[in-house]
Amino acid sequence: MSEATLTDDIDLLRSQVSEVILPGEPAYDAARATWNLSVDQHPAVVVVTRSPEEVSAAVRFAELKNLGVAVQATGHGTKLPADNALLLITAMRGVRVDPETHTAWVGAGTKWKAVLEEAQKHGLAPLLGSSSDVGAVGFTLGGGMGWLARKYGLACDSVLSFEMVDITGRIMQLSPGSNPALFWAMRGGGGAGLGVVTSMEIQLYPVSTVYAGNLLYPPEMAHEVMARWAEWVQDVPEELTSAVVIMNFPPLPIVPPELQGKSFVMVRGCYCGDVGRGEELIDSWRAWRRPLMDFFHDMPFVQSDMISQDPVDPIPVGITGAWMREITHEAIDAIIRYTLPQGGPPTLLFAEIRHAGGAISRVGADEAAFSHRHHPFSLEMVGIIPTPEAHEHFLEHTEGLRAEIAPCLPGDVYINFLEGEEARRRTPSAFSNESYQRLKRLKAAMDPENTFRYGLDIPPLI
Repeated sequence: MSEATLTDDIDLLRSQVSEVILPGEPAYDAARATWNLSVDQHPAVVVVTRSPEEVSAAVRFAELKNLGVAVQATGHGTKLPADNALLLITAMRGVRVDPETHTAWVGAGTKWKAVLEEAQKHGLAPLLGSSSDVGAVGFTLGGGMGWLARKYGLACDSVLSFEMVDITGRIMQLSPGSNPALFWAMRGGGGAGLGVVTSMEIQLYPVSTVYAGNLLYPPEMAHEVMARWAEWVQDVPEELTSAVVIMNFPPLPIVPPELQGKSFVMVRGCYCGDVGRGEELIDSWRAWRRPLMDFFHDMPFVQSDMISQDPVDPIPVGITGAWMREITHEAIDAIIRYTLPQGGPPTLLFAEIRHAGGAISRVGADEAAFSHRHHPFSLEMVGIIPTPEAHEHFLEHTEGLRAEIAPCLPGDVYINFLEGEEARRRTPSAFSNESYQRLKRLKAAMDPENTFRYGLDIPPLI
């Protein structure tokens, strides 16, 4: 499409939405940026929206101009770069908590931090992930496994309703009683390219104080610690969601001096029941081997970012993962070898195995599109990728690790632990075959021309 053709109706669009930014304008580079600095996208136009009506106007404009629509809120979780598309920024930031019903309304573009802080004023908690700096709606659409997951389930399981704008610009309400098929798809379907979610209503839970943190052991103990953790979690209560991590702290000023440039094997987690019982569980580790550093303590859940301490500032990052059916000694050895430095700078920043199960596994396939709930463990691998060559090496390295531990992998993925082209290529592996076909049928009904094609790869079923 020529620039003249695109700009023919641009004044009308500017009158209908908060902000329209074209290539060459001063704000364009900031507007097209994502949190993951490895993504370099060049949309035909960027539209910032602050209401469902503005989203509707932007979608209708895209249809008029035959533009694909890429939806972005905080810039996390980018799949296909929005090249030559209408990049729709959902900036409907806001949260309203109802302490009587233990629910919250959350606008698209709102980060979990705002939801968490407002909910905690009433002793309540949302099912956020390891970082409150991530957008609440996008995280939830992909499933959302956080530190309360084994007790209360995934973020998508807490959703009571969504508001969505479809390809025609129609504003729709999705719930078990209104458009139930679409409600099912949005609960863990990654958005499924069916429309633009503008807000959601979620259930909150009575969590105010937790026993949480990290135990740091030396890297030479990695096999011992990982093997003990894999056995230990078989009998822990659902109030505990935990992980075992091999971490290579970078030699950067943002890292505490005692950790800079060092590697550790870490046991981390969050116990959301009685604090004394949580302390007893972690005391079993202290009695087994004294950690080098012990950061477990009782804390207000509003401080839950302290558990994973995920970075907040934008960085070029590679993320990949896989569900695991078991953890063998051979798999542990491979993960250690691929993660700890082997005579040079490490490829991975960390490899983390999270314990799933509990409430996650008790939601039926007819209730939500999210699949593979029966797997007990999820592996995430993260690396810093400052160049395309580093990104390619990261992908080759992590694929090599997956190949070595293949006997422990069912071949399924958790879509929130994938980025970019890999997320699109492996989209079918994020769902059961039945759910994937169901999503494709919905896609054919809601967006047959695949206008919303910049997220997961869910093509219309022909």
